[in-house]
Amino acid sequence: MNNRRNFLRAAGATALGAAAVSRTGAASLPEAATQSSAAMQPPPPPPNGRPYHPVVTLNGWSLPWRMKDGVKEFHLVAEPVVREIAPGMKANLWGYNGSSTGPTIEAVEGDRVRIFVTNKLPEVTSVHWHGMLLPSGMDGVTGLTQPGIGVGKTFVYEFVLQRAGTFMYHPHADETLQMAMGMMGLFIVHPKDLRQLKVDRDFAFILNAYDIEPGSATPKVNTMLDFNLWTWNSRVFPGIDPLVAGTGDRVRIRIGNLTMTNHPIHLHGHSFEVTGTDGGWVPKSARWPEVSTDVAVGQMRAIEFDAKAGDWAFHCHKSHHTMNAMGHDVPTMVGVDARGVVEKITKLVPDYMHMGDKGMHDMAEMEMPLPDNTLPMMTGTGPFGAIGMGGMFSVVKVRDSVKPGDYKDPGWYRHPAGTLAWEYTGEPEPPVRAPATKPDANTLKVRKPFGHEGH
Repeated sequence: MNNRRNFLRAAGATALGAAAVSRTGAASLPEAATQSSAAMQPPPPPPNGRPYHPVVTLNGWSLPWRMKDGVKEFHLVAEPVVREIAPGMKANLWGYNGSSTGPTIEAVEGDRVRIFVTNKLPEVTSVHWHGMLLPSGMDGVTGLTQPGIGVGKTFVYEFVLQRAGTFMYHPHADETLQMAMGMMGLFIVHPKDLRQLKVDRDFAFILNAYDIEPGSATPKVNTMLDFNLWTWNSRVFPGIDPLVAGTGDRVRIRIGNLTMTNHPIHLHGHSFEVTGTDGGWVPKSARWPEVSTDVAVGQMRAIEFDAKAGDWAFHCHKSHHTMNAMGHDVPTMVGVDARGVVEKITKLVPDYMHMGDKGMHDMAEMEMPLPDNTLPMMTGTGPFGAIGMGGMFSVVKVRDSVKPGDYKDPGWYRHPAGTLAWEYTGEPEPPVRAPATKPDANTLKVRKPFGHEGH
């Protein structure tokens, strides 16, 4: 009973729940900062309150606050936004303070926060503080724990941050539509002790996904699983920031998943530890080594590693999640000799381009006409040619020369002599093959079944 009483008192349970702001109160709202650029904004050190080491949000920014009577006051504005998904494509989304995903909220364990949420959407909304310990009335579930925030209205959420960790925020009102339109953000709670969980680089991003048909700009909000743009903070490769670090830096990457499927996140060239989950930080004795970690729907993961020099691919390991919008109904043409058909088609369609019979990498190297506001399926150019990626892909760039606090792209890695794969130009030896087994009267003949096309 004492523990429950202490928790409720610390969490500010004297407030019954999220409350609407009167006209008089609205005059004293903290400023609602906005940011529409998709460029990563280097995080400033905290101007007041408890000190902490800020996170770096990929292609994002951290929301400033106002300190009032010992309370950190933030102001979120839910509103329609235009987001550049990557150079060459913009999307009509919903988000917060001019961006989607919304700005990262950062505070410290033990802080009391007061978050004003103004609704500039055409329908009601709310904010759920995903993974956070707080009073039921502050949990943000429309109809269950609070009324919806009406159009043009402002509500206030106030609570004390009970534990350090990586959390998220998103609506719990018309959730399928509002999250499909991009309404989500990160909430980072730092530990009180600066020495606890200290790293040299602390990156963070949210996994989200959209279904935007080529040539259009607004997501199809009723898509359940068949999305065609798999994004980090509403960006796809080559528009996703590189993760820049110095050789030997201890690097943390925080990942939250608000898509409709799981994502095995894989880092090349390193073994990392899973140091944080939805439930909090993992004690050192219980951490485990990985090169890929699966982040399920609604989950958060924090990984840490010691950076070594190089350019290291970092991506979801579901291969179709590292491609941009694609046609799922395009037939497989590998091995098909279509020369005779192509000659006939080009007489009717002079610009017709046949591809796919030798694989799809050619698509990453050639420039084809595309509908307006549409990205190539496979794209990106590196120091050795086409990278042929898209979607959930970026590069961890580690250099000896990177200084603390420097997040500028250092360019491509220069490989030391003797450490780069090279072409062998000699004559290959003929392969030694095992003798093939010849069929006889006892060989089983298998006929491919048919008539089950609907299964």
